[in-house]
Amino acid sequence: MLKFQLLGHFQVVTETGEICRVGSPKVTQTLAVLLSRANEFVSSEMLITELWGDSPPRSALNTIQTYIHHARRFLAAADTGAPAAVPPVLSTRSAGYLLRVADEDVDYKLFELHVSRGASALRNAQYEAACDHLRQAMSLWRGSVLSNIATGPLLKSHITHLEDCRVQALEMRIEARCALGLHRDSIPELRTLVHDYPLHEGFHSQLINALHHTGRRAEALEAYQAVRGLLRDELGLEPSALVQRAHERVLSSDGGADWAEACAPRVPDTGGKWPTSTKNRT
Repeated sequence: MLKFQLLGHFQVVTETGEICRVGSPKVTQTLAVLLSRANEFVSSEMLITELWGDSPPRSALNTIQTYIHHARRFLAAADTGAPAAVPPVLSTRSAGYLLRVADEDVDYKLFELHVSRGASALRNAQYEAACDHLRQAMSLWRGSVLSNIATGPLLKSHITHLEDCRVQALEMRIEARCALGLHRDSIPELRTLVHDYPLHEGFHSQLINALHHTGRRAEALEAYQAVRGLLRDELGLEPSALVQRAHERVLSSDGGADWAEACAPRVPDTGGKWPTSTKNRT
């Protein structure tokens, strides 16, 4: 049984924990593209664009077929453990390929599943369940997505999608912890998040709210002035309505109904589909 890991170094891991070497960099990149669109059709043209951009060699189509051959051989040779519920099967379709693999064997698929369940739990005020799912989602990350392989336009787009989902998951986890009364415990993480994502106003709003709720009113006002100065200097913008409302709550010193509003989940109803972009304003 093979496990495919994209949330960090690209790795293919056996049931015993052995990391398998896929092959040449291009074969590895080809397999990564197929996994990034697991159980979906990937055309030969898409693979050619990923591997060579706008300057493919004349032999690109034949070379892709060779890479697919090596990827198929690798999957067959590496999968020597216990049988999987859905063993990985790389099949050839008209003008393209399809890699069939169980969702539970691909780390980013598991991540998206836990995030989707966490979002649903948060929307339904099931805060402990939301925290649990979002904790499990974040535990799957081992570093920057596909950080050890070359990436073209398809993989770069997939990386952006996953990074956006990660930021949303972090924001939702803070919201769930806030709703459980863990404001003080969330402050150190929020300080790190506003440093790592300085233009993400949601994190700034959450930090202001958490500081205010724990009685650190002066620090909350400092946090507001910091994000206001940053947005003015970097983008020539005033803070969003979300940040402005957090600031107004500090000025009014009303921690009752206003605080309940601040902690209300801001998770959009996606109809079971996870959104592909963050609230970050650039």
